[in-house]
Amino acid sequence: MELKRVVVTGLGALTPIGNTVEEYWNALLAGKSGAAPVTHFDAGKFKTKFACELKNFEVTDFMNRKDARKMDKFSQYAMVASDEAIANSKLDLDTVNKLRVGVIWGAGIGGLETFQEEMINFANGDGTPRFNPFFIPKMISDIAPGNISIKYGFMGPNYTTVSACASSANAMIDALNYIRLGHCDVIVTGGSEAAVTIAGMGGFNAMHAMSTRNDDPQSASRPFDATRDGFVLGEGAGAIVLEEYEHAKARGAKIYAEVAGGGLSSDAYHMTAPHPDGIGVVAVMKNCLENAGMQPEDVDHINTHGTSTPLGDVAELKAITEIFGAHAKNININSTKSMTGHLLGAAGAVEAIASILAIEHGIVPPTINHSTVDENIDPSLNLTLNKPQKRDVKVALSNTFGFGGHNACVLFKKLN
Repeated sequence: MELKRVVVTGLGALTPIGNTVEEYWNALLAGKSGAAPVTHFDAGKFKTKFACELKNFEVTDFMNRKDARKMDKFSQYAMVASDEAIANSKLDLDTVNKLRVGVIWGAGIGGLETFQEEMINFANGDGTPRFNPFFIPKMISDIAPGNISIKYGFMGPNYTTVSACASSANAMIDALNYIRLGHCDVIVTGGSEAAVTIAGMGGFNAMHAMSTRNDDPQSASRPFDATRDGFVLGEGAGAIVLEEYEHAKARGAKIYAEVAGGGLSSDAYHMTAPHPDGIGVVAVMKNCLENAGMQPEDVDHINTHGTSTPLGDVAELKAITEIFGAHAKNININSTKSMTGHLLGAAGAVEAIASILAIEHGIVPPTINHSTVDENIDPSLNLTLNKPQKRDVKVALSNTFGFGGHNACVLFKKLN
């Protein structure tokens, strides 16, 4: 069976450094940090008192208050980003066969704030179960793609992938395969997360996973730097419209890039820590390249998982050196989490958009906040430090990994 070609025809982004794709991209090139003191709740007694929250975002600018109250923030964010992506794709909603349009979304946690609020209200009451009738529909992770499909009438595959921080990359790979196999013409994919909450911040602090650089939040996310001390929690959403190539061509759609392949693997090692030798990461990049029918020498750019954790950054770069060998020094490697923070289940989608735009514009965003060389990192690697670098990017990889050992890698290439 000959596989269909799959292309990107729409993008949508809602991030801590920009509330549209254009704002997000411009902020990436400017090296803008999205980290600032937490405003969603009083974090005065928390170990970490800052996060990468959305800025100047009012959900009622995008939907009426009644509809917004029926959704957790993670679902609101999904709606806003997908609206932008669908509009950007210029898909004709009156003529497209909606039975062949799906929504496959990613969320690592889902409606955490909704769950938190309902439990706090119950605990503070007299024991009488007075729960919001929208409690369960707001909380469940699969409701985001459900809401998107209900709004637009898309009747193809509709579900959420949950693989921690690899969730939206998993969703993109599933979407890729559904279209490749001829089951769909178009799929809206991506991911969203809204975990900057009491429970989210408290839980990650208890794991010692997050930076505690409270005296200088803007420089706290510092992937590959010797003084890194953990990730910075972020929130938001990324949405991507994937489309079968001939379908896109027939309607004259703008094509950003081709999705050439995707790879999955497991570390099979530890609940939260990466394998120190990066063997699962080696496997996922190898799987992705083989799936795309490409060689390591073809790759120009890698948007790493690069969370700014002491163990994870080193393990990923070791894996890159093992897979790409001498060619590794010719690749523009970066971590856009240095600017956005870690969007958990939305990270894969938001970073895929950065990779796609690097291909389109011929420039790689920087890894900011780097000042101290880590002796455990190969100095010959080009980590695109502190300033963007112009580059004719023909092929870009985007890596995303999650607690539980989940690894996902997606390969994008310039359309031939």
